[in-house]
Amino acid sequence: MNKKNSFLFFLLLAVCSVFAQDDEYVKEKFIRYQDWIYKPSIKTPQLRETSYELAPALIEFGSDEQLELSFDDLDGGYKNYNYTLIHCDASWNATDFVQSEYLTGFFEDNITNYAYSSNTIQQYTHYKVNFPNSGMKFSKSGNYIVLVYQDNNRENLVLSKRFMVYQNLVAIPGNVHQAARSDEYFDKQEVDFSIQFTNYNLTNPYTDMKVVITQNNRWDNAIYNLKPMFANLNELTYDYDDGSTCFNGGHEFRNFDDKSIKFYTQYIQKMYKDSTSLYRVQLYPEEVRTFKRYMQSPDLNGEFYIRTQEMDNNDTEADYCHVEFFFPYDTPLADGNFYITGKFCDWRLGKETRMSYNMLKKGYECELFLKQGFYNYQYVYAKDGKSAVDETMIEGNHWETENDYTIYVYHRKLGTYYDQLIGVKKLNSIRK
Repeated sequence: MNKKNSFLFFLLLAVCSVFAQDDEYVKEKFIRYQDWIYKPSIKTPQLRETSYELAPALIEFGSDEQLELSFDDLDGGYKNYNYTLIHCDASWNATDFVQSEYLTGFFEDNITNYAYSSNTIQQYTHYKVNFPNSGMKFSKSGNYIVLVYQDNNRENLVLSKRFMVYQNLVAIPGNVHQAARSDEYFDKQEVDFSIQFTNYNLTNPYTDMKVVITQNNRWDNAIYNLKPMFANLNELTYDYDDGSTCFNGGHEFRNFDDKSIKFYTQYIQKMYKDSTSLYRVQLYPEEVRTFKRYMQSPDLNGEFYIRTQEMDNNDTEADYCHVEFFFPYDTPLADGNFYITGKFCDWRLGKETRMSYNMLKKGYECELFLKQGFYNYQYVYAKDGKSAVDETMIEGNHWETENDYTIYVYHRKLGTYYDQLIGVKKLNSIRK
């Protein structure tokens, strides 16, 4: 096969792969009960508990804790955005409740807190809202999504974000350790735990209770449908020998820091303004870490935060930059695609985060339009038509890696028809 035919062959494969991965984008808009952006002008959506900026979207039922939802609209100007809250079951499907059964006060509200960007090249409007508040409160625990829409029209969707409201009704002692099975010993981490319900009535835990484990607050690789190995009078034990509660250890996340547009940080090779006067940030070519030895380095476990060093207001004075990523790879792969992922894109695979092969540079590249700040990310591989990702193909896999884990315990009481979240436990693979 000559060079011209070879190039056409790989081009055809790439086109076919694009259509295989992104056919969902041509469908009509419908509510997705997950973290999702429905309009291309919406950037940097964040939903966090307000105590600190890296807190997960998790609050205690009946407490004074609040969630803060924020996002930017690159169209600028003012738009009439509204939001509502939708209750979901343990598997993130909408429950059959009418809103009066899980909300008190108003069932929807306007987002009235907004501000225009200033001292930025890219103009945008920053929107923000806190909830629950005096006008809208929860009457039930469990999984929820906050749904943002425009002009009081719930069919004019803007974005949706997941969050949880929990109760402390059971105790969940647990630990994370090196996987026990010989074939997983060097690259996986095992989560063992028990559920103690001395002061709570669990009628039939094998049918009425659901347990979910997440790694680094991700839902794309969460473990569902766990059943207890042993049941005592007031305790359920989840200690498997078959790898049911094992996760890939992976590797510490990559990062870049573009809080400053005047000074280069560790992984930035070049910064400049392009022909449209927008900033471009070119990262150094990345190292493929598949067979590299594990090297400990502090990270945010996939998180990010927005910051600008030259200005005072991170919400409205941080600019947007085109960030260029690249890692070398001898030949393009024909049966799938590489993606950049992390909390900044809610771990979602999409056409924006999909990498393309550069025949001249012999590697994969991608360009993302991101707000100034500090970002964790990693490269993952997804086969065509598959939703599962392989984060070890480029990053490597090590049991020593520091990771956060969260155990969620849901219970559907006898006579009810919803999953209340009766306990949450946070664990870390290194910190005990």
